[in-house]
Amino acid sequence: MMPPRIPTAVAAPVLPVTVLPAPSAVAGESYVALGDSYSSGTGTRAYIADGTDCRRSADAYPSLIASAKGFVLSLRACSGAKVADVAATQLGALGPTTSYVSLSVGGNDVAFVSVLSECAKPAWLSNCTAAVDRTRALITGLLPGRLDRLYEQVRVRAPRAAVAIVGYPRLFNGEDCNAGTWFSPRDQAGLNATVDLLNRTTAAAATRAGFVFVDPTVAFTGHAVCDDVEWLNGLSHPVSDSYHPNRVGHALGYVPMVSAALTGSRVTVTAETLWTTEQTIPALSEQQAAYADVDQRTRAEEFVPPDLSSPAARAAAARAGVDLSDPASIARADRAVEAAQTRGR
Repeated sequence: MMPPRIPTAVAAPVLPVTVLPAPSAVAGESYVALGDSYSSGTGTRAYIADGTDCRRSADAYPSLIASAKGFVLSLRACSGAKVADVAATQLGALGPTTSYVSLSVGGNDVAFVSVLSECAKPAWLSNCTAAVDRTRALITGLLPGRLDRLYEQVRVRAPRAAVAIVGYPRLFNGEDCNAGTWFSPRDQAGLNATVDLLNRTTAAAATRAGFVFVDPTVAFTGHAVCDDVEWLNGLSHPVSDSYHPNRVGHALGYVPMVSAALTGSRVTVTAETLWTTEQTIPALSEQQAAYADVDQRTRAEEFVPPDLSSPAARAAAARAGVDLSDPASIARADRAVEAAQTRGR
């Protein structure tokens, strides 16, 4: 059987290179990937059949790193996971022989998806600034204690493991090219600043625990939603894939950073890596299917696109003098109300 065709966006810069495990890596070392949708692979649009709604993908960075390094992977990360979900349903995969652990979590604890859903609406239907302020308060007030307690449990359960705490990229570049959303440049700047605060807060907790923090901000610069080469999905079908890293974002963005943080050796994804990873899908599906019952405890909150046909939208449009049949009227009112909200801060 011939290897599958590799997408051009991934293959073009990397096919000439073949990367083998570093000489110091021992085949069969245990790698456990914990966390939320940014680690499970949500956004790659290809998910293993494990009987769950976790949206785990062989195209996610943990699978690609494990294949390149010859690690034995347990991909416990699950879409929608909060700190409490990781503690209750994922930490059991860790043990004294675990060599490597990666973990991304925190965005769901501070309701970041809800903020995105609010800010995507026209300003006459929402208040993005107020939503962002609420999430920033959760980041500074709620999250540090939760992360400290979780990281302590990770270290107790995997005392010898190298641990990389993985952050979130900025989503926006100041442009909204997606029909059906109304992220203004000001909205996008506020959301990006909120991600920065989330990363700083998470990095501080990682430092207190003695873990390495992986900040994807620089690597993803130039590859945000609406950039010429997107590593992050905008509004997508299915909607659950929206505002998550795509296959290229995992392969070219996360894989080199996380692999270097965990092992000291950067992995470059090649055709061989992708082919090897694809062969692991049946075993990975069977492995994670054993956790299907416990994984049902994790519920993902999905991005909700604006619905201007809803009763609430029609009522708000009437109050703002918006003609919902006229896109120009919708846009004018959006700009005017946002300006008023800005002046009222």
